Amino acid sequence: MKITLKCFAFLARHLPAHAKKNAAEVELQEGTSVNNVIDMFQIDREDAYLVILNGVFVCSEDRDSTLLKEGDTLALWPEVAGG
Repeated sequence: MKITLKCFAFLARHLPAHAKKNAAEVELQEGTSVNNVIDMFQIDREDAYLVILNGVFVCSEDRDSTLLKEGDTLALWPEVAGG
């Protein structure tokens, strides 16, 4: 199945070479969870501070049990500080 993976700020360096700006279409096996993707792209789970699946926040407790489906968009942001 294919999903769109978006990574923002310094997480963008983990995207595959074919990524355009901050997004790439990636091929995954059925039954892949949010945390499986984070691990697959060698992103530290603590660095994936804000996780949005199809516009809906996924809390850290649900990332192992939330399974991706064909056509999903998974977006990852690190913690951001500002003032």
